[in-house]
Amino acid sequence: MSFVGEHVIAGLAERHGVPPGVAQELSGLLRPSVLLVRHEDLPSGIESPGRPAGRTGGLPSLPEGVEWPAGAEPFALAVDCAALPGGWLDIDLPPDGHLVFFTSFRYEPERSAVLHVPAGIPTTERVPPADMDDQEIVPHEPHSLYAVAGLTIDHDWDCAPATSAFGDSAPGRDEVLEGFVEAVLNSIHSGPAPNAVAQIGGFSRQWQVPPDQDGLVLLVQIAGNGVDETLFTLNLAVGTREAIAARRWEELEWEQQC
Repeated sequence: MSFVGEHVIAGLAERHGVPPGVAQELSGLLRPSVLLVRHEDLPSGIESPGRPAGRTGGLPSLPEGVEWPAGAEPFALAVDCAALPGGWLDIDLPPDGHLVFFTSFRYEPERSAVLHVPAGIPTTERVPPADMDDQEIVPHEPHSLYAVAGLTIDHDWDCAPATSAFGDSAPGRDEVLEGFVEAVLNSIHSGPAPNAVAQIGGFSRQWQVPPDQDGLVLLVQIAGNGVDETLFTLNLAVGTREAIAARRWEELEWEQQC
C-alpha cells in the first residue's frame, strides 16, 4: 500500500536535500494510523468529518447479558469500527460494531479490557460496578471524536542503513533528516498532525520506551488529558497481529506512561 505518493516523497526529499535512496528507505518504514480527534481539533481542510468515529466519557452501551468486565477499570473509549477510514489501517480490526475500552488514567490499571459489540445488537447503558473506586465511578464528560487518517514511522528510523550513513556524513544532516521525516508525516494533513485523544494502529507516539516492538503492534493509545484535562497519563494497548485479527483481546498487553 502506498501511503504517500512517490511524487510527494520525491518533492519533499529535493526540498530538504535528502538523497532519493534515503527518501525511499524512509518511506518503506511508514505505517498508517487513525487519529481520533475532537471536532474543534480537526485539520482546517476537513469541513464535513462525517459521523463520529469514537466517544470518550459517559457510560458504555453493552448488549443484554454482557456486563461491565469483571474487575475491569472505568469506561475510557468507544470506537465505531465502520466509521474508520476503510482499507487504511494495516491491522485487522472488525469491519463494524464498536470496540469498547475500559482502563484507568488516575492509577496504574490493574485489569484493562476490550469488548467488541457487534453491529445491530440492541444495547443499554451500564453504570459502573458498585465496588469501583469512588473517584473512578464518576463518568468522564462525554466527547465525540472524529477519524483522521494519520502516518507514523518506525521508532528506529534513524538507524536504517542509508539514513544512518547520510546522517553521519556531515554536520547538520540529522536536523535535515528530522525535518524531512516531519514533513512526510505531516503531508497527509497538509499541515501538522491534529491533537489526538486516541490513536488506532501505526507506531505508538509513546512518552517512554515504546511497547510496540518485539512482535507486538499498537492497537490503541489513549491520552488521559484528552479524556479528562486533569489526567496526565498515556495508556497503550499492544498485541500480536494474530491476536488482534482473531479478536483475542484478553491477550493484549497494557502499559501506562506518565
